[in-house]
Amino acid sequence: MKNTFLALSLCLATAGAVAVYPELTVNPEMPVTKVPLAAVAEEKPRIEVVFVLDTTSSMSGLIQAAKENIWSIATTMASAQPAPEIHMGLVAFRDRGDRYVTKVIDMSTDLDSMYAQLMDLRAEGGGDTPESVNQGLLAAVNEISWSGDLKYQSGAQMQNGKLQNDKLPNEKARHDSYKVIFLVGDAPPHMDYPGEPQYPDILKMAQKKGIVINTIQAGQDTSTKQVWQDIAQLNQGSYFQVAQGGNAVAVSTPFDERIAQLSKDLDETRVFYGDAAKRELLEAKQAAADKLHALGSVASRAKRALFNASGSGEANFLAESELVDDVVSGRVELEALPAASLPEPLQKLAPTEQKKLLKEKAERRAELKQDIARLSRERQAYITRHLDKSEEADSLDYQIFDTVKAQAAEKGFLYDEAPAY
Repeated sequence: MKNTFLALSLCLATAGAVAVYPELTVNPEMPVTKVPLAAVAEEKPRIEVVFVLDTTSSMSGLIQAAKENIWSIATTMASAQPAPEIHMGLVAFRDRGDRYVTKVIDMSTDLDSMYAQLMDLRAEGGGDTPESVNQGLLAAVNEISWSGDLKYQSGAQMQNGKLQNDKLPNEKARHDSYKVIFLVGDAPPHMDYPGEPQYPDILKMAQKKGIVINTIQAGQDTSTKQVWQDIAQLNQGSYFQVAQGGNAVAVSTPFDERIAQLSKDLDETRVFYGDAAKRELLEAKQAAADKLHALGSVASRAKRALFNASGSGEANFLAESELVDDVVSGRVELEALPAASLPEPLQKLAPTEQKKLLKEKAERRAELKQDIARLSRERQAYITRHLDKSEEADSLDYQIFDTVKAQAAEKGFLYDEAPAY
């Protein structure tokens, strides 16, 4: 346990001790078009994880646990060596007759936007014991943009369920990707809906895509246990059981409030840019972050700062078009950018003033990262002293970590001995 906290603290200290950015200069040999962050991320090994979550009335405790702990779960996954790119998605499911049967939040590196939607999930509906588990699994396997799926490549068009551009080359197979689904619920599937695909066939679809399916049972229902174990065994996944509320480790420290505020200040150093369509997407991402700061718990916001400070959290923090990082790193030339691609306040400034503003933001960002790293070390030391280790092994956090650690090792990912909290 202590080794894990020490290793994570050292990583954060390294990330925070970045020197203040140098003067902004223009390299005349630097091409105007930068290499997109997404393209760089493609070269990294990936962890692709989707949670398939029962959101009927009996699941309120576990849904709340997911809201509080998804950032620490992401940080735990990010602590692997080599450092992975974390892609995360969510499928919420209920049953026929409820407000929805499935709600799909596609997988991406933009965890802010996913979390903003997770915050809106409420436990409602249900009634009879079985739920639409099959539909939840089917959506996770076929409606999520897993790497290697031809239909999700840029330029491919789907019509009536068929790929229309048959000349589009398939994406390079990602043999280094750990693809995993965690099915979380407390009730068995409806097996009596005519014409609906059932889990044995859905598991075969998952296997063809290289997706492992693990099952997490909430509560003690024996019929659920039998099916959950069957699903895990058929897919060579893992089954484990937690209390109805999830047994999540509740961690609150005296440092959370300050780290959460520093995280908000760090977000304010971002300057998103691009064409109108891209800026619209980035504005939606910023709105998601604003929602987290306004409505998220202090502990969850502190955990988000921990994730964003990791190498794997960079994609969530910077997105694909962040001007401060792109200019100071030399990936783009500020003068070569179309004025219309810049945010309005920046368009009104002279070039020298634009550079000055970006330099100030870069320096402020470096200071904030150092402060976050220092407080995160103190936070981890506090947790090491106060964590109830007798409850840790049965917690949702630890069992997810234990499963990921074993399965991801087959893809070359190495983890320390305990998760982040």
